Amino acid sequence: MGIFDKIKEKISHEFIDIVEWLDYTDDTICHRFERYQNEIKNNAKLIVREGQTAVFINEGKLADVFEPGTYTLNTKNLPILTTLKGWKYGFDSPFKAEVYFVNTHLFTDEKWGTKNPITLNDERFGLVEIRAFGTYAFRINNPGKFIVDIVGTDNNFTNFEINEHLKSLIATRFTDTVGEANLPIELYAANTTELSETCKDVMKPEFDSVGIGLEKFFIENVSMPEDLKKEIFEYSRIDKLDLDKLTKFKTAKAIEAAAANEGGTAGAGMGMGMGFVLAQQMGGMMNPQMGGQQQAQPQQQAGSTPPPMPQAVTYYYASNGQQKGPVGFEQLRALFANRTVNKDTLVWKQGMQNWTPLQEVEELKAFLGGNTPPPIPE
Repeated sequence: MGIFDKIKEKISHEFIDIVEWLDYTDDTICHRFERYQNEIKNNAKLIVREGQTAVFINEGKLADVFEPGTYTLNTKNLPILTTLKGWKYGFDSPFKAEVYFVNTHLFTDEKWGTKNPITLNDERFGLVEIRAFGTYAFRINNPGKFIVDIVGTDNNFTNFEINEHLKSLIATRFTDTVGEANLPIELYAANTTELSETCKDVMKPEFDSVGIGLEKFFIENVSMPEDLKKEIFEYSRIDKLDLDKLTKFKTAKAIEAAAANEGGTAGAGMGMGMGFVLAQQMGGMMNPQMGGQQQAQPQQQAGSTPPPMPQAVTYYYASNGQQKGPVGFEQLRALFANRTVNKDTLVWKQGMQNWTPLQEVEELKAFLGGNTPPPIPE
């Protein structure tokens, strides 16, 4: 290349008539306009398209910012740069300045999520862990501040470079927000809209501080361990049920289980005795009128069928801290006579609510009347 060719190339680079940027990507946030030795011709045309902002940097300092439009670059349209350069009477030679084009359109469908579970202290379920993820949208609302604080000297800054910082910021502020919300654990998933708005309000000042506007913030899902989810569902169902009816249902199931139990004689007798009591109580609670109907029916049929045979009363008694029995009335009298039981021995039979000393049971008071002979003297 000859000397004249070199001069021609240098001149062609020095005298740039049009400063513009055509973005062919969908992820570039900021692009530095490249030209030879940062020189721009006086009265060159600056074209800033919709969705762009042009930022002039002079010697590392923020100079002029241009919104969409077409401009002639001279002292009239470069007031700050003119002041920095100290040009009092205009300039005719090319001037040096770095020009950054900033994409100001809305960047949508950016992903965020919690890398680690968030631990919360719930009043009913104790310490629980949740995860969350969603999307957000942002735009550059202060290009000058964004260039100075974030971009620096990067000649092609993409949203991938800023997303890692933004996702960390979101995860931190989201953790603080849900921790301070103090909601019942089951309401986090049911109130994602309200929680999203709250998180957005909390995070917006953080974004604004670096020239970024948080336009939208969405929580798509709040997840928790499967065992906790099942526990919450069970609690929710119980909360909606009539607890009185649930108690009766559980009682009926307990009676059924006791009837199927093939344990020892004493345990089976105890289970049957308690089962009869619970069955009577449950029947009375579930249908208070049923008792009257059942009593009226034998009276109506008294002339045609005999009454049912009376059931023998059996007793259980406590001996050395253990349950014994069941025994009949005469067997218990014999035990009293040989001093296996005494007046203070706790006894129980069907229909009694609690264990009671023998001397307080009406039909057993006959044991104390002196009708039994004293022990044979040795």
